[in-house]
Amino acid sequence: MSTSVTLTPAPFQFLQLLGHEIRWKLLTALAITDLHVQELIEKVGASQNLVSYHLKQLRQAGLVQERRSIADGREIYYSLDLERMRALYLASGEELHPALGAPDPRTRQESGLLEKPAQRLRVLFLCTHNSARSQIAEAILRQRTQGKVEVFSAGTEPARVHPLALRVMQEHNLDTAGLHSKSMEQFTGQKFDYVITVCDRAKEACPVFPGDPLRIHWSFPDPAEVTGSEAERYQAFAETARQMLTRISFLLLMMKRTHGLDLE
Repeated sequence: MSTSVTLTPAPFQFLQLLGHEIRWKLLTALAITDLHVQELIEKVGASQNLVSYHLKQLRQAGLVQERRSIADGREIYYSLDLERMRALYLASGEELHPALGAPDPRTRQESGLLEKPAQRLRVLFLCTHNSARSQIAEAILRQRTQGKVEVFSAGTEPARVHPLALRVMQEHNLDTAGLHSKSMEQFTGQKFDYVITVCDRAKEACPVFPGDPLRIHWSFPDPAEVTGSEAERYQAFAETARQMLTRISFLLLMMKRTHGLDLE
């Protein structure tokens, strides 16, 4: 794994990073889903050497993060740090003019391009045991969408909801009533708008769902595999919840702008 120092680029350096075609394609590919190198090579249409070179530059700027797959230790998943990307993007705009430091909320509303979905969106989160990561994601998205999105979770090898997952959800004031582990097979053949794998193993085992849902992968380590004291183990679940909250915040922005999802 890389141990290179993360550098914070100046606004003009940040814009230069975005201005290269290959780096722009890499960022675009990683904006929605985590990918490994071979997937990025296929999406970008460049050699492995070029992709690796530009990934290194994006990693050094802290825009892209890497994590070794728990399904195949030879693979490394790359993800876009959307929070850092957004902060640098807005800071660059503000450097040009203070009014460019924040998006105009009227822009999307006045465009008239968005149509509200004819029926509720359906989202399925998948992991291995449906005990922590996918359960946390389900609880967060259900609460954040106020019942306006149908949210489900399941596992390729369902077990039980982990007690520390329940604890961290309750501390975030998430409704845990009725949460239980479910098999992925229960949802085979159903239509979804989004199928989101939050585990590398689940991604490899994910079946094809009808209706061509948007397939998204978030490469999360399993907090249940962390060893140590009770406090250390709980911290792993808390960190999973923190990262999941960030991911889902950006997912909601995409849903609002793509489907006109109204959460006001």
